Amino acid sequence: MELTKHAHACVTIEKDGTRLLIDPGTLTPDAAEAVGRAHAVLITHEHFDHFDEELVAASLEARPELRVYGTAAVAAALGGHDGRVRAVAAGDTFTVGSVTVAVHGHRHAPIHADIPCPDNVGYLLDDGALYHPGDAYFAPDARVRTLLLPTSGPWTKLGEAADYVRAVKPERVIQIHELMLSDLGQTFTANLLGENGLTGVPISRVEPGTTVRL
Repeated sequence: MELTKHAHACVTIEKDGTRLLIDPGTLTPDAAEAVGRAHAVLITHEHFDHFDEELVAASLEARPELRVYGTAAVAAALGGHDGRVRAVAAGDTFTVGSVTVAVHGHRHAPIHADIPCPDNVGYLLDDGALYHPGDAYFAPDARVRTLLLPTSGPWTKLGEAADYVRAVKPERVIQIHELMLSDLGQTFTANLLGENGLTGVPISRVEPGTTVRL
C-alpha cells in the first residue's frame, strides 16, 4: 500500500491498482486531478477544506464508475447518484477493490461553543494499515500502524495531539492538516510530538506530491 500526500488533509491511497482519495477539499490545489484518478472518494465531514462539493459533484456526473462515501450531510449535499453515494457512520464497513474500510468516530472536535460541531468519521484501512481521523482526535479500538495526525487548525492543540498519539499507539505518524503551520512550525511540531518528544513515535513530514510506502 502506498500513500501520496496532497495539500492539507487530502491523501491518495493505492493498493493493487485500487485508488482511494480521502478529503479532497478546496485548499488542495490538485484535488481535481486526484479525484479524476480515484476509484472512490472518502469524505470525513462537510467542511470546505475536506470536501469540495462542487468538484466531487461534477466528478460524479462525469464518471459513472466513481463511488463516494461520507457522512449523512455529505451524502445529502451530493444526492444519491443511483446508489453511488453512500452515507456511512461508525461501525460501518465496506470494500473498494482490494482495500477494506472500517468507519470510526462520530463528531468533529469542538472549536467554540458558538460553532456547531458536524458529524465527523474516521477511516481505518486494511485492518489498521492506516487511519485518517478527519477533524477529530478519536482513538479507534483497533490496531493502527500508520496514523495521519492533524497538527494545525482552529480546533487543534499540541498537548491533545500528544495524548491522542499515546492513546492510539501507532507505529508511525504522518502529519496532515498542517497547512496553517510555517516551515518552522511544522519542524517544531514534529520534534515536540515525535520519537524524541512527547510520544516516542516517529512522525514524518511528507511534502505534497510525495509518495511513501506504508
